[in-house]
Amino acid sequence: MKWIRRVCFGGMCLLILAKSADAADPDRVLLLHSFGPDFSPWNTITPPFREALRKLAPNPIDLYEASLQAERFGESPAREEGPFIDYLNALLPDRKPRLIVAMGAPVTRFVLRNRARLFPSSPLLIATSDVRTYEDLALTANDTACPTIYDPTVHIDHILRLLPDTDHIVVAMTGASATEQFWNDLFQRALQRSSRRVTLEWFTHLAADDMVKRVAALPAHSAIFYPTIRVDGRGVPQEGDALLLRFIEQDRAPIFTHTDSLFGHGIVGGPMFSSHEMADACAKVAVRLLNGETPGDIKIVPVGLAAPRYDWRQLQKWGIKNSLLPRGSTIYFREPTVWERYSWQIALITAVILLQAGLISALLREHRRRRLAEVQSRQRMAELARVIRFSTAGELTASIAHEINQPLGSILTNAETADAILQSSSPDIAELKDIVKDILQDDRRASEVIRRMRSLLTKAPFELKSLDLNDVARESVEFLSTLAVARKVELIRLITENALPIVGDHIQPQQVILNLVVNGIDAMKDTPSENRTISLRTSRVENFAQLSVSDRGPGIPEDKLKEIFDPFFTSKTEGMGMGLSIARTIIEAHHGLISAKNRDHGGASFRIKLPLV
Repeated sequence: MKWIRRVCFGGMCLLILAKSADAADPDRVLLLHSFGPDFSPWNTITPPFREALRKLAPNPIDLYEASLQAERFGESPAREEGPFIDYLNALLPDRKPRLIVAMGAPVTRFVLRNRARLFPSSPLLIATSDVRTYEDLALTANDTACPTIYDPTVHIDHILRLLPDTDHIVVAMTGASATEQFWNDLFQRALQRSSRRVTLEWFTHLAADDMVKRVAALPAHSAIFYPTIRVDGRGVPQEGDALLLRFIEQDRAPIFTHTDSLFGHGIVGGPMFSSHEMADACAKVAVRLLNGETPGDIKIVPVGLAAPRYDWRQLQKWGIKNSLLPRGSTIYFREPTVWERYSWQIALITAVILLQAGLISALLREHRRRRLAEVQSRQRMAELARVIRFSTAGELTASIAHEINQPLGSILTNAETADAILQSSSPDIAELKDIVKDILQDDRRASEVIRRMRSLLTKAPFELKSLDLNDVARESVEFLSTLAVARKVELIRLITENALPIVGDHIQPQQVILNLVVNGIDAMKDTPSENRTISLRTSRVENFAQLSVSDRGPGIPEDKLKEIFDPFFTSKTEGMGMGLSIARTIIEAHHGLISAKNRDHGGASFRIKLPLV
């Protein structure tokens, strides 16, 4: 029993191996080219067809390829086709192809004419051929097609739509094969109605070089429609797109074609056959045949022109407006706009600019608010300073009255004396002249007192101008001299001989000096009269004009030295506590500094520093 099981097991293994070997056999496909593998448009369809076929096929593909070279010079007679048929049969003597693919109309006609001699049991796929090019030949039940459909008038109408000023169109096509003659006749018949609108020039019998020369000499408002040229008028094969590239190099007129082989390399675009679309469609039919479907049962809708697509660079070059393009068009190779290229950078810069603008705006508003606050503060300070001046003037009232009464009394006495002299029978003229002179002097003295008082009490705007700090100090001392005498205070002034030019308001620095001197006089009210001295000194220290006011009073408590310039701080029972605060504000408004300290031998000293001009 064991040997029976072993024999059965071995047989099953052989069957499995045999089936595996059969499954591993590739599917042989014979691919026949029209003219050759490098002729347009098949040279752009065949590569994607091979790739799609190998990708979609159920088994590996063993691909054999051959080209019908003689067909490009005209349809071959039966006696000339025999050797090529023999070659194909010899190519696959014992390996019948599972599928024959005829790429293009010329080789399709050849296969159909000789179907009985070319592997008649193998399925035939007619690829990328218009049905009209082989409709005079009968298909067998073992044949099917993946056809195309094309109306040549579409492109002429399309050219005139995009370029309405066009009056001359070159139709570049020629060739001797039966298929090419078919297309020549079809184009000429179909385009007859278009010739009423434009002049059509045909390159049917020209050599390639002559075609290029003609393109180079085209008049304005011309266009070129290039279906295909496979053999020129001299019988020279034109493989690939070399001739079309030569037309593009002339740069004389916009070029349109019905295939996309050179889309992106100089043609405008429009409705064109898509090489990949046709290749995919044919590959799918080929796979269905390899899977065993009956060819006669496969009916495929002909592949037509794809949706229009255009080269943006060519549209710009030939001045074609986007508004003239058909609906559903797609534009390729568009150069990105500055926004598309640098959108995030522009957005970032814009955001930064807006942020900066907002910040600057906020700063400007804050600056204006601060300026307004400063102006209002200065106005309030000026009003308060004026109140302080009035207060100072009140304190000086008795002294001022005494100072005015003296010259007024002298004027009265001199006037009475002059009147008595004039009553005499022989007036003393010399004496009268002296009296008049005294009256004028006393009048000037009283006027000066009134002028100083008016300048102290005048409500004047803050006005910066050039001043000499020495003059301000002298005027302040003269103004306060009467008060000092009344309070029994010796007022000592030590004014430097060198000018101390500053920029400031005339009244406000004077008010600071008056305030400091009056504060000093008030501070020494309990000081013995022989020690009541106030010294006012001016000097130059580096780039500053310095003025100091020193008294011999009780001084300032050490713990209060940092507070004496604060608002509402005062050591007087009747004081408002604003004098020194206003003094500091005035000095800082003049970009200066004010400080206070106690003297070593008693008393306080206040120092002002203002920048020299």
